[in-house]
Amino acid sequence: MCCARGLVVERDLLGVDARNWGIRLVDLDAALPDPRLIDAVGVQDCLRHGLVPWQKAGDVTIVATSRPGDFRRLRPMLEARLGPVAAGLASQRAILSAIHARRGDLLARAAENRVAAAESCRNWPGLHRSRLAMALLAVALAALLIAPLATGLAALAFAVVSLACIVLLKLAATIAALRAPPLSPDPASDAIPPVVSVIVALYREADIAPRLVRRLARLDYPAELLDVILAVEAEDRVTLDALASAELPPWMRVVVVPEGQVKTKPRALNHALDHARGAIVGVYDAEDAPDHDQLQRVVARFQRSGPEVACLQGMLDYYNPRTNWLSRCFTIEYAGWFRLVLPGLARLGLVVPLGGTTLFFRRDVLDQLGAWDAHNVTEDADLGIRLARHGYRTELIDTVTQEEANCRALPWIKQRSRWIKGYIMTWAVHMRQPVLLWRQLGWKGFLGFQVLFLGTIAQFLLAPLLWSFLLLPFGFVHPLHAALPGPALWTMAAVFFLSEVANISIGALGLRRTRHGLSLLWVLTLKVYYPLASLAAYKGLMELATRPFYWDKTTHGVFDHTEGKG
Repeated sequence: MCCARGLVVERDLLGVDARNWGIRLVDLDAALPDPRLIDAVGVQDCLRHGLVPWQKAGDVTIVATSRPGDFRRLRPMLEARLGPVAAGLASQRAILSAIHARRGDLLARAAENRVAAAESCRNWPGLHRSRLAMALLAVALAALLIAPLATGLAALAFAVVSLACIVLLKLAATIAALRAPPLSPDPASDAIPPVVSVIVALYREADIAPRLVRRLARLDYPAELLDVILAVEAEDRVTLDALASAELPPWMRVVVVPEGQVKTKPRALNHALDHARGAIVGVYDAEDAPDHDQLQRVVARFQRSGPEVACLQGMLDYYNPRTNWLSRCFTIEYAGWFRLVLPGLARLGLVVPLGGTTLFFRRDVLDQLGAWDAHNVTEDADLGIRLARHGYRTELIDTVTQEEANCRALPWIKQRSRWIKGYIMTWAVHMRQPVLLWRQLGWKGFLGFQVLFLGTIAQFLLAPLLWSFLLLPFGFVHPLHAALPGPALWTMAAVFFLSEVANISIGALGLRRTRHGLSLLWVLTLKVYYPLASLAAYKGLMELATRPFYWDKTTHGVFDHTEGKG
């Protein structure tokens, strides 16, 4: 009955609007539009402008719109594609339903295949079906059987060299970040502020959806210029029902993502992007609590930056840092990464692997690059590489979004395994044409990419080999120890020491830039925290061979007792 009453009210309001604008009502529920007319305009443009060409009346095409005030501005574009047009009025709900009824399959495919095939992992065969992967595995196993000592020494050398490179890169980035002038808010611009679209992909978020609505309602940006899209999978009745019972403000709407071959966050973002109205497009996660003035800062920075700055990455932090030991370590790790390492990488002109939230893009650049790779489970890092490859820059902006630290061991390992799996996939995809990548990134960017991605992968997978040398002081015999000359052992010890100094220093300096007040003694426990990532790496590697596009979802709202203050 509630839905029936809502439809009656909607019809009555539309009737009033139709009389005010002097146009006819169009009943899209009774007669669906001609799909050929939709194709003539373009399904993405129909969604973006809130309209759908309905049917012909002689030589004139009746175009149903939910925004009659925009029709005069859009008329030249419509007439160029359809010939003479006349406006009709329909609700946004009816227009979206009609478009999805006629072209939902097309939209589903488009969301999955927007990125150029050469820069996408959608054709990833799975390691067990890749001839190259099987050949490399066969060579590695043969080497291990025929020359186990030489193979072990080669793996050890690669692990030590990659560790040294990562440590040096992080130290260089940290020094660059510390030498940067203090960040200050960008001054207000006289330019007209643009419409900002913010996309939040939700999946099975019955508990967190109402809280998300309240948090985003605190954003201090003109309501008429704010366009928040909650992207929900079509089969996710739990979240859809929760949002239906919440009181959504006029600037917030739900977009249903049609079923497709994969079910990932980037696919949902791609579909929602077709509905977005803004010249700036932002991304939040379900549990996010952004600073209230965040959008104002983002808009001011974009207006003061050149067109080469295509992405702004905000800083991520946690609102439950004291839940347990794991949440404290996660907080320290993020403090160093977002407050020192990422700003330093950007300042050095290197590739910036994006975080999955508090990201803001120029809309035209997203369209140019094909937005997100729907099959990549670290779509954020991948997009950061593609931005750099095409000559665009990412900058860090001094605004914080708080979210929930994933601080249960098994969910933490699942989340980290997805990230590492995506790192492997991203590295492999962009190394398909290494010479082209070198030309696009330059020698410095290319080497930075290798250290950041290949080095990180190697460290997670080979870390147990390095840790095995910690058993030597306890009297254990190591099969590689006797084959190592003295200088090699001293070099290893120096690299291990430098790595610990770097991790402790970056963690402590990053933590001091937060307001959590956590004791610096917790930084010393990171030595026990990082081994969990090696477990995650092997889980991710197995999934890469069998289920490369599987999205191991993180459950939100478990330790959210603060209602997202801050």
